[in-house]
Amino acid sequence: MKISCIIIDDEPLARKGLREYIADTEFLQLIGEFENPLRATGIIGQEKIQLIFLDIQMPKMTGLDFLKSLKHAPPVIFTTAYPQYALDGFELNALDYLVKPISADRFLKAALRAKEYYEVRSKNSLPESGNKPDHFFIKADNKLVKIFFNEILFAEALQNYVVIHTEKTKYITYLTFRSLEEYLPADIFLRTHKSYIISISKVDSIEGNDIRIGQHYIPVSRNLKDAVMDTLLQNKILKR
Repeated sequence: MKISCIIIDDEPLARKGLREYIADTEFLQLIGEFENPLRATGIIGQEKIQLIFLDIQMPKMTGLDFLKSLKHAPPVIFTTAYPQYALDGFELNALDYLVKPISADRFLKAALRAKEYYEVRSKNSLPESGNKPDHFFIKADNKLVKIFFNEILFAEALQNYVVIHTEKTKYITYLTFRSLEEYLPADIFLRTHKSYIISISKVDSIEGNDIRIGQHYIPVSRNLKDAVMDTLLQNKILKR
């Protein structure tokens, strides 16, 4: 399996270093490199790009703004000299965040994460004999773990990890929150906060700006509260 990728970075030496790392990584295939995000918009619309190595501080448009502008962005690994943007990167569900100068072993760790992302995605895309899937797989504790939708209480983002709480235990996986949200069925699960997704059927009560599921209290963000309440209640509240 080859992962097609592009580099977007305004520094020629940075592009050269990434180009050499990619050439040495058997499962990566470089499709193109660009000195600013605007020059890359065409190829993203025309080619099947699976991974972007994206700088942050660039002329004309920052990498953060560029990623926000994409409706269907492929996975991104940020490459930057500014560690202070790490939180912003992870809030945009970046696969990883590499601080320059980038060492070979750190690059490989990030590249392997992209490989793992597509391996798990491929595993979850296997046909179910025409039936609607009722489970998915994640990589946790150096193995693929099968999780059924009806076992999940809620999931939370923890920087570059995701914690999935089930009825029996919890799993910590090196995964983007976006990739999990994309796979979970929208009629079963609901995002209540930028860092939380809940199972609708597992809600016990709504208490102010929190949702209680068992002994857990999950926050509801202000901008999502109306949508969350509409979805949970659906005119089922009894009134006098």
